[in-house]
Amino acid sequence: MASSPTPAFPSVRMRRLRRDAFSRNMVRETSLAAANLIWPVFVIEGSARTQGVPSMPGVERVSIDRLVERAAEAAALGVGAIALFPVIESTKTPLAEEAYNDDGLIARAVRALKAAVPDIAIITDVALDPYTSHGQDGLIDPSGYVMNDETVAVLVRQALSHARAGADFVAPSDMMDGRIGAIRAALDADGHIQTKILAYSAKFASAFYGPFRDAVGSSANLGKSSKETYQLDFGNRDEAIRECALDVAEGADMLMVKPGLPYLDILARVRDEFRMPVAVYQVSGEFAMLKAAAANGWLDYRKCLLETLICFRRAGASAILTYGAVDAARWLREG
Repeated sequence: MASSPTPAFPSVRMRRLRRDAFSRNMVRETSLAAANLIWPVFVIEGSARTQGVPSMPGVERVSIDRLVERAAEAAALGVGAIALFPVIESTKTPLAEEAYNDDGLIARAVRALKAAVPDIAIITDVALDPYTSHGQDGLIDPSGYVMNDETVAVLVRQALSHARAGADFVAPSDMMDGRIGAIRAALDADGHIQTKILAYSAKFASAFYGPFRDAVGSSANLGKSSKETYQLDFGNRDEAIRECALDVAEGADMLMVKPGLPYLDILARVRDEFRMPVAVYQVSGEFAMLKAAAANGWLDYRKCLLETLICFRRAGASAILTYGAVDAARWLREG
């Protein structure tokens, strides 16, 4: 009697390359390096000052001298850039005049960093919410509506102030119409043709920004008002692509998607549509949730942060703003 045929097994075994660490590492499709990371830092007046941000465990507001120390540490670890966000404590006004003060907090911080830590790129936030007494990203009319063109005029002055101080990137995060073109034209006319624009092109009206607003002190000023008349509706994808296309046409060097993890579909589509460098922002609420879960023993902070950063890279991000940049860079160096 003939023997039974050998049971059929797959000739292609996907698990072969997963068996050993060396082969898993060899065929990994997505990589992460410290150079891909941008570290957002909150800057305050004074000297030798640090202030914890209760809603963002492990994140601090720092004075310029401490900022220089932290930036040197980040640069030594290979972090690509530092993004500066001011905490304005006493000079908030309806018209945000402090935003374009050539001797203001951000201008002084940029000059100090350029002198002491030239190996790290400096990105400055171009928006008015830290400077306005009402907490909005722009100037408002008597009804409280944020005026577009009047705001753009102030943003241009702010961007020029940052460029003159030595910023490598200006990053308009306000979502006003036409501001990228206006800023590009003003920078070029003032001789800053090499100052790059990182455009917050797909910035959504998200509930994940709460801890950030606490950190920069705009939450109390904003009160119950919203930013939905200028930030993107989080249900809209095609509108985000239109915003990106406009910023590309107006001269943006890089695009930004914000927030991060809940918007990976937007990030992937932006990268596929425009084939240009795209940044993503792991915003304060995302980071705070991760830290809170880790503090309760529900998640491993190190493993989850690195996994999340790889997810951003896999979706198409060239650069990632994360409050965990220094942590991640240190772990990457350790291997």
